[in-house]
Amino acid sequence: MRIIVSPAKKMKEDMDLEYNNLPQFISEAEKLLSFLKKQDYDKLKSIWKCSDKIATLNHQRIQSMDLYKKLTPAILAYEGIQYKYMAPGVLENKELDFIEKHLRILSGFYGVLRPFDGVVPYRLEMQAKLGGEHLNSLYDFWRKKLANQLFSESNCIVNLASKEYSKCISEYLTKDINFVTCVFGEMVNGKVKEKGTQVKMARGEMVRFMAQNHIENIDKIKQFNRLGYSFAKELSDESNFVFIKS
Repeated sequence: MRIIVSPAKKMKEDMDLEYNNLPQFISEAEKLLSFLKKQDYDKLKSIWKCSDKIATLNHQRIQSMDLYKKLTPAILAYEGIQYKYMAPGVLENKELDFIEKHLRILSGFYGVLRPFDGVVPYRLEMQAKLGGEHLNSLYDFWRKKLANQLFSESNCIVNLASKEYSKCISEYLTKDINFVTCVFGEMVNGKVKEKGTQVKMARGEMVRFMAQNHIENIDKIKQFNRLGYSFAKELSDESNFVFIKS
């Protein structure tokens, strides 16, 4: 089983824990970094679609970025809501071993990351338009590489990623891959409504739940009952596990 999640935009350096490996697609990340280093501030800001403050910070990062120095384990580098609720900093060693084996972070810059791959802070969303003559869409840049990597590891994928990232995998599914998307929502006027922040919280909590219970069987994630959610059998099918907040 492999669990896929999205990265977070906000990142930090935290070298208290050592990283295990370099990212598997480090050569591809080098190509993307080379392209970004050639762009001026205005071009980078248009790619990032962010404020001047954030653009200035990340422009400075790009100029001095070294993919082999001052590396932070990926699971500790991201600061988003999902990672706050995943709470890797309080997981026990056996739970960290579980996520290192099973969890994969999809990244527009690094491709696929294992939790303890060493990374540097960057900003590059999967849906970003780079505007290069031979490098525009990151979906075109990565193509089937990320899906092929995941499928080589497991034929059972638990999708806790946003559509922006999960489409890198879902578009290349074959009939022998069991790809299950977890949906976290509330019932509003008879329909399931997903709310952004709460979904991110639930995705992080689900990873922690799986790690703490060492879940290897995909059906056992139906037991998830945190943050007020419970499995809704009548709304679910083989490809979508729906959890409704009471």
